[in-house]
Amino acid sequence: MAMNWQTFRVRSLSAIVFVAVMLTGLLWNEWSFLILFSVIHAGCWIEYQKLIQQIDIRAQQGGAFRVVGSILTGWGIMLYLSSEFSLALPISLEVAGIYILSIGTLILFVNEVLHIRIFYVKNIFYILLGLLYLSLSFGLLLHIRSGALWMPADKIEGLEIVSVSLAKYEGLVMPLIIIGSIWINDTMAYIVGSLIGKTPLSKVSPKKTWEGTIGGVLLSVGLAWAIGQFLMNQSGSRWAVIACIAAVAGTLGDLLESKLKRMAGVKDSGAILPGHGGFLDRFDSLLLAAPMVWLYLEICS
Repeated sequence: MAMNWQTFRVRSLSAIVFVAVMLTGLLWNEWSFLILFSVIHAGCWIEYQKLIQQIDIRAQQGGAFRVVGSILTGWGIMLYLSSEFSLALPISLEVAGIYILSIGTLILFVNEVLHIRIFYVKNIFYILLGLLYLSLSFGLLLHIRSGALWMPADKIEGLEIVSVSLAKYEGLVMPLIIIGSIWINDTMAYIVGSLIGKTPLSKVSPKKTWEGTIGGVLLSVGLAWAIGQFLMNQSGSRWAVIACIAAVAGTLGDLLESKLKRMAGVKDSGAILPGHGGFLDRFDSLLLAAPMVWLYLEICS
C-alpha cells in the first residue's frame, strides 16, 4: 500500500509538537509540570464526559455544568496532593485544593439536585468514576513529582537540606521513568508485534498481540535497568521494577480506554492531536500506571 505522505507529515508534525510540549512541562520545573497536567486533566475530563454521554444518553442532561464542576473538583484533588509545591506561596496548594474542591462539589450538587429536573443516580456514579479514573491518577502523579514520598519525617539539623534535595531529585526522576517506560513499551510493542505478532491479546484491541506486549515490557524493563545501573549510577533493579509496573499497568490502561471507546462507538476519544487522537488516547496508559507505581513507592520507599 502506497504511503500517504500528507497524513505522514501531519502525524509527524503533531508528534514533534506533542513531544516538545511534554518535555518542556516535564523538565522545566515543578510549576510547568503542574500546569501541563492541569491542562491534560481538563482535556481528559471533557473527552470522558463525551464518551459517557454516547454510552448513556440519559447522561447528556446538564452536561456543561457537570463538566465544569467535575474538572474543578478533580483539580482540587490534584492541588491537594501537590502540597509540596507550595513552599514559595502565601497559601499552600493543599488549602487551595480544598477550596477549589468545595466549589466544584457545590456546582455539581446544584447541577445534579436543583438544576436538572429528573435526578439520574447513574450520573453520580459516572462523576465518582471519573474522579477515581482521571483526577486521582493525575493527583498521585503530582504527589510523586512533589517529592513528598521521600521527604524526611523528622528534621535533623545539618541533614535537612540534603534530605529535601534528594526528595526533590526522586520527585523529578520517577515521573520520567514512568512516562518514559510507557512510551518505550508502546513503541517496542508496536514494532515487535508488527514483526512477529500472531496471537491477539484481547478482543477489545485486536491489533495488540501477546508477542508485542511481552516484547514491549521486556525491552522497557531492560532499558530502564541499563540506564539506572550504568548511566545514572542508581539501583538498576529498582528502576526495572518501576518500568515493569508502568508498562504492564499502562497496557491495561490502554485496553480500558479502548473498551470505553468501543462502548461509545467511536474510534478516537478526541482530535486534539491530528492523526493521534485525543487526550485520553494519549494518556490512557498513564491513568493506571501512575497510581500503581505510586502504590509501589508508598510501600517500598
